[in-house]
Amino acid sequence: MRTHTKESQKDLTPQLALEYLKEGNARFQANLKVNRNLLEQVNITAEGQYPFAVILSCIDSRTSAELIFDQGLGDIFSIRIAGNVLNEDILGSMEFACKLAGSKLIVVMGHSACGAVKGACEQAELGHLSGLLHKIQPSVELVRESGVPEGPEFMQQVAEKNVEHVVAQIRKDSLVLDAMIREGEVGLVGAIHSVKTGDIEFQELYCGNSPAA
Repeated sequence: MRTHTKESQKDLTPQLALEYLKEGNARFQANLKVNRNLLEQVNITAEGQYPFAVILSCIDSRTSAELIFDQGLGDIFSIRIAGNVLNEDILGSMEFACKLAGSKLIVVMGHSACGAVKGACEQAELGHLSGLLHKIQPSVELVRESGVPEGPEFMQQVAEKNVEHVVAQIRKDSLVLDAMIREGEVGLVGAIHSVKTGDIEFQELYCGNSPAA
């Protein structure tokens, strides 16, 4: 599988970019990763990069986007932060990836058994980590109001709500990205990765004429 070029990136649709990621995850689960020449990819991308997607995920050591989507050098922009939360610097990075570097899809990916989500549910306080966990608190409160009892299912639903919250926040806080999504130039989708199976479950894709776009 070859690294994307300026032409192949330009010809991609958000929907096709999502299919590439789904196919890559299926390969990962089947342990059938593409045989890539990484040194060749270093040489190919030395003069420029044309990633087709930007993925916001957690720093959890089991959720490396390049591995679980079976992608190579130059294929995706990977943004990682505990709890896959959002801030202005991350938004700016996404705007660069899509508006200036041509990426066609934004993925916000949470995961099962997330330590940051667990910390938010338990209202943990620790230095600078406290401010990060506070960003997850609105999702904790939403699940708590729904009456779900505390436990693994509670934390799983918080992880899902947190992804939905960040997806909505991207559109609310970035006029640049929201306009690109409305025009169908870029897609935005949430996802949840299972650290037990490697499977990734995608939420609704927002792009162009989709109901919520």
